[in-house]
Amino acid sequence: MRALPMGDRALLVELADGQEAGALHAELVRRRTAGELPSVTEIVPAARTVLLDGLADPAGFSAELAGWRVPPLRSRTADVVELPVRYDGADLAEVAALWGVSAAEAVAIHSAVEFRVAFCGFTPGFSYLTGLPARYEVPRRATPRTSVPAGSLGLAGPYTGVYPRSSPGGWQLIGSTDRALWDPHREPAALLSPGARVRFVPDGT
Repeated sequence: MRALPMGDRALLVELADGQEAGALHAELVRRRTAGELPSVTEIVPAARTVLLDGLADPAGFSAELAGWRVPPLRSRTADVVELPVRYDGADLAEVAALWGVSAAEAVAIHSAVEFRVAFCGFTPGFSYLTGLPARYEVPRRATPRTSVPAGSLGLAGPYTGVYPRSSPGGWQLIGSTDRALWDPHREPAALLSPGARVRFVPDGT
């Protein structure tokens, strides 16, 4: 774990991998909730980093952080968010072939996993979900699509994600959902936030 100053009031903490980043993020959130964390305005996880902004004494907190023992990442007690999905994506057959299974088996594999939101980015409401075993990682498409419909469920590398709105994209599309991942009139606007548990439920309609 390495903490780097970012301006006068922020630290960027670099971790070895996504599991460590997720564990540190969970511990920071836990300590903030318990009133055990110095005043901070934002805690932002990413693939292998966590950004803390709004610290009054970044150097002092960096020294304190070096002595922390961060427990391994555990599932949160919050309810699982279930997203109904039509597994009808244009790349489902290709993904199944990469996995060496039938399309129906690919659906069963994906829908059996409890995912976790590792971090958010790319576009408002887009969450990078982890949980698939490493053997099911798939590459991005060699040629990205110029327009991916909103609600499309895709895979890329170790991540699963749902496009909150229509945009270009190179993920392998395996399905679609009608749930709104981002609604500026909702509080909070994002349906999913870092640490949330997610399951995709096959919708046969």
